[in-house]
Amino acid sequence: MALAEKTTVTHEKVIGKKDIILFCISAVLLLDTVAAGAAIGASSIFWWVFLGIVFFIPFSLISAELGCAYPDQGGIYAWVRRAYGSRWASRITWSYWVNVAVWCPAIFILFAGIFKQLFWPDMSLIEQILLGVGLTWLTVLVNAITLDIGKWVPNLGAIVKLIVFVAIIAGAGSFYAENGAVNEISLATLTPNFGDGLQYLPVIIYGMVGFELICAGADEMKNPKKDVPYGILISGVIIIALYILSTVAVLIAIPVTDINLVEGLVDTLMLFFGGSELGRLFVTALAIGTLYTFFSNGVTWALGSNRAAAEAAIEGELPAFFAIESEKHGTPVGAAVALGIASTVILVLYGLLAGSNEDLFWSLFAFSGVIFLIPYVAMMFAFMKLRRDEPNRDRPFQIGGPNWLPAALASICAFILCVTIVLFIYTPGGGVQWPVLGGSIALLVIGEIIVHMNSKPSPSKP
Repeated sequence: MALAEKTTVTHEKVIGKKDIILFCISAVLLLDTVAAGAAIGASSIFWWVFLGIVFFIPFSLISAELGCAYPDQGGIYAWVRRAYGSRWASRITWSYWVNVAVWCPAIFILFAGIFKQLFWPDMSLIEQILLGVGLTWLTVLVNAITLDIGKWVPNLGAIVKLIVFVAIIAGAGSFYAENGAVNEISLATLTPNFGDGLQYLPVIIYGMVGFELICAGADEMKNPKKDVPYGILISGVIIIALYILSTVAVLIAIPVTDINLVEGLVDTLMLFFGGSELGRLFVTALAIGTLYTFFSNGVTWALGSNRAAAEAAIEGELPAFFAIESEKHGTPVGAAVALGIASTVILVLYGLLAGSNEDLFWSLFAFSGVIFLIPYVAMMFAFMKLRRDEPNRDRPFQIGGPNWLPAALASICAFILCVTIVLFIYTPGGGVQWPVLGGSIALLVIGEIIVHMNSKPSPSKP
C-alpha cells in the first residue's frame, strides 16, 4: 500500500445504472428503522407520508441534481468544498466519516441481537460485542478490495432487503385477513402524537437520507450525469413505498408496547409465518437474509464515507493516513482501517456502559444520528449557494418550477434536519440525553482539532 497521489490513481469505471439503484436501496432502505419507526404507533404512518412529501422527495431531488451537475469523486465533500472551501469541507467530511464509525457498531449489535434470538439464546452482551468487532473488520476487508467485486455486497444486500420487505408486507396481508390488526389504525390513531412518539421520530428522517452516498464514487461510475438522477429517483419510489407498507405490517401484528427495537423484526416474521415447521424454516431463512442486510448496510456506508474521507486526505485536509490507497485497486485502505479501529473502540466502550443490546443499540444509534445529520445541513446550504453562484452550470437534471422553489425546498430540508438533531439529543418527557450530547461534542472537538492540524484555508473551487 502507498500514499496515493490524486493524479496517479486510476479508478476503474464499474458502476452502472442498476448498480446505482441497488446501492441507493442498500444505503437508504434500512430494516432496522422499521421496528423503531413503528414503535411510535399508528401515527408513524402519518409521519412517513408527511415527511415523505416535505423532506424525502425534496432531498432526493436535490441529491439527484447535485450528483449529475457535480459528478466529482468524494460526493458531499466535493460539493461543500466547491461552495465553502476546504476547511468547511474537512469538517463535514470528518462528521460524515466518523458517523459511520459510530453507526456500524449499532448496526452490528442489531445483527448480534437477532443472531442470539435465532441461534444462541444464552449469548451474553460481551459475546455480542465480540461478534460486532468481527463484523467490523470484515467490513474493512471488503472496503480494501476492488469495487467491481466489493459492489456486490451492497447489491446483493439490496436484493435480499427487497425480498424481506415483500415477505413482511405479504405476511401482514394474510395475518390481517385472519386476525385483523392488533393496533387500531384509524383517523384518530393516525393523528400525530407529539408526546413519547417524538423519541423515535428522528428514526424516520434517519431512514430517508443517503442518496448522495453513491456520488462519493463518481470517478468509478460509467455515466454519472445520466445514471445518478435516474438511479436516485427510481430507488426513491421503491424505498418510500416499502417503508410505509412495512410499518403498517408491523403495526398489524405487534402491539406498540411490545415492539422491541432489536428483535421486533423477527418477532413480526414469526407471527406471520411461524405457525408450522416449514413456516419456521422460512422465517429462519428470512432472518439470515436480514442478518446479511445489516452487514451489507455497514459495508455500503463504509464504501461511500471512506472514499469521501480519502479524497479529503488526498487534498491535505484530513490526516495523511486516510489518504493511503491500494496501488493496485485505488481503494481507500487507510480510511477503512481507521474506521475499523474507531468502530472497535466505540463498540467496546459503549458496550461496557449498556445494560442490554436494546440500550446499546439506541445509545449508539442516537449518538451517530447527531453527527450523521450535520453534513446534510451543510449539503443543503451548499446546494443553495451553488445554485446562486453558478446559475449557468450544466445540470442534466434539475428541480423545475419558479426560481425560488429549489432554495425553499432546501431550506425546509435543513430545518427538518436541525429539528431532528435536537430530538436525538433531547427526548420530550425524558430530558437531555447526556451520553449522546457528550459523545457528539467530543467527536466534533476531535474533528476540529484534526481540521486545524491539517487544513489550510482556501477559496472555493472554481
